[in-house]
Amino acid sequence: MSENNEKNESGRGKRDPRLQDENRIEEFRRLVKEIAEDAPAVAQMGLEALMADRDPQIDGTDDSAGRVGRQSGNVSELTAIADLKPGGADRLRRLFTLTGGNFDGAQRVSTLHDMRFVFLDDDTRILFATAYDGDWDTYISDFATKIPELMDLIFANVEGWPGIDSPKVKDYIADHQIDAAAWFVANPQVTVVDVRRYQRMERALDTFLDKMAANEGMDPTTRKALTELSDAIAIPEKVDY
Repeated sequence: MSENNEKNESGRGKRDPRLQDENRIEEFRRLVKEIAEDAPAVAQMGLEALMADRDPQIDGTDDSAGRVGRQSGNVSELTAIADLKPGGADRLRRLFTLTGGNFDGAQRVSTLHDMRFVFLDDDTRILFATAYDGDWDTYISDFATKIPELMDLIFANVEGWPGIDSPKVKDYIADHQIDAAAWFVANPQVTVVDVRRYQRMERALDTFLDKMAANEGMDPTTRKALTELSDAIAIPEKVDY
């Protein structure tokens, strides 16, 4: 599967084979034409970006996640494609059905936002994609130390899987991983730990406000302040920043 991870000098993909017969002059002419066609839209996007009053909490980046993958703010991506063993797709489908869509064990990896499995090419290959917090090396180590049984249960159906405890497992994953060409995160500065903390804070605040609302002996100034607080947090967050 190493052909899936061939990269050009920029590390972001290989040349389109449909353009392999294109000479340098033809390539230059094509690029000039494409740039001219894209210029109005690119200029408009650039102007809007300059004029926007952006919230720093939603500012993303285009950085390396480490050995492989891209990172935006605190959030990184991992996308890998590998060959399945004969019957591997059927076995995995049964396993996924048994979980009912939940991988509770994966909650032990506190940096994991999500993970997805997609069968390709008539069930002969699998795409694994995930979003996580932090850098690549630490994330793979978290899988190896916190959910090794789950990792081996799933990826034992993949050709060449060395086992999560193998010293070769990081090389194996890196060889099958493909950098995203573009990587967008709606809340790039917010980690999984942050989300869980915000959820606890919201529940605690709701409980506090309910108890205070039932306090008939509250002075008018305090009641007004609590009403203003309740109204302020009830306003939906805008998405058209």
